[in-house]
Amino acid sequence: MASASRRRPIVLGVDARGPGQLATPWAADEADRRRLPLLLVHAVPQLTTDLRGFEKRYREELHHNGGQMLDEAAALAGERHPGLEVSSTLVDGNPGQVLCRESRQAELVVLGSRRLSRAKEFLSAYSVAVPVSAQATCPVIVVREPEHITQEPPYIVVGVDGSPPSAAATDVAFDLAARRGATLQAIWVWQSQLIARVDEHTAVQTLRRLLTETTAGHASRYPDVELTHEVIRGHPVEELTKASKHALAVVVGRRGHGGFTGMRLGSVPHGLLQHAPCPIVTVPLPAGHPGA
Repeated sequence: MASASRRRPIVLGVDARGPGQLATPWAADEADRRRLPLLLVHAVPQLTTDLRGFEKRYREELHHNGGQMLDEAAALAGERHPGLEVSSTLVDGNPGQVLCRESRQAELVVLGSRRLSRAKEFLSAYSVAVPVSAQATCPVIVVREPEHITQEPPYIVVGVDGSPPSAAATDVAFDLAARRGATLQAIWVWQSQLIARVDEHTAVQTLRRLLTETTAGHASRYPDVELTHEVIRGHPVEELTKASKHALAVVVGRRGHGGFTGMRLGSVPHGLLQHAPCPIVTVPLPAGHPGA
C-alpha cells in the first residue's frame, strides 16, 4: 500500500476573505470517505495598490491572517474526523494559479464560494471558482450550498450530452453516488432549435436511447447505484439547476480549449456556478485525451 505522503490528497482552497464553513466539512468528509489526506492551501496574492512603504507590514498581516484561517480549518477538519491526516501550506501567488498547480497532484480540489458577480469572478484577484474550475487537471467541487443530506432518497445529478466531457463527468458522478449510497439522475437537456426537421417525439426517443447507451458502461461498473434517465426540453443551466434543487451535488463536464477561462469552462458549468442550489462538480477530460 502506498504511504500517506504518496497518496493524491483532497485539496481545499482556504480563503481568508470568504466563508469556509461549508467547504471545509465537505472536503474533510470526502477525504475521510476516500481514506486520503487533506491538504489545506492558502495563497496570498500580489499587491495591486501602492501602500507607500507599508507593503511589508501589510503582507505580514496577510500571512498572519492566512495562517489563522488555515489553523481554524485544520482544527475543524480534525474535530470532524479525528483520524484524518491534515496538512496545510501557505504560499505567495495568485490563488487560482496556485490551486491549479496543486490540482496536478490532487484527487479533487474543493472550493468555497463568495457568490461574486460574473465580472468579479473574472477580475478579482481573490476569485478562484471560475479559473480553477476551468483549468484544474482534476475534478473541482465548488461548495456554494450544503449537501441536502435530509433528502430521501439522496441523489446526485449529472448532465449528459454524449460528448467526451460528459462521459468523464458521468464516471465521476457514479463514483460520488456509490460512495454516498445515492441515486444517480442522468439528465439530457435538449433545445429544440438545435434539432432541425425532427419532430419532438422522435427527438426525445433518439436522445433517450443515446442517454441509455452513454451510461450503460458506467452502470455496469457500479451495479449498486440506482440510475434514472430523463430527457428534458429546455435550457441546460435552467433545467439542471431545477433538477438539482435538493441534490447532494450536480456534476458536469468541462468544455473548451485554452484562452479565456470562462470559455474554457463552458457555458453550462459557468451558469451552474452562478445558480445551482448545491455543490457543483466540474470534471475535466482525463489526462492524455486528445481534447484535454
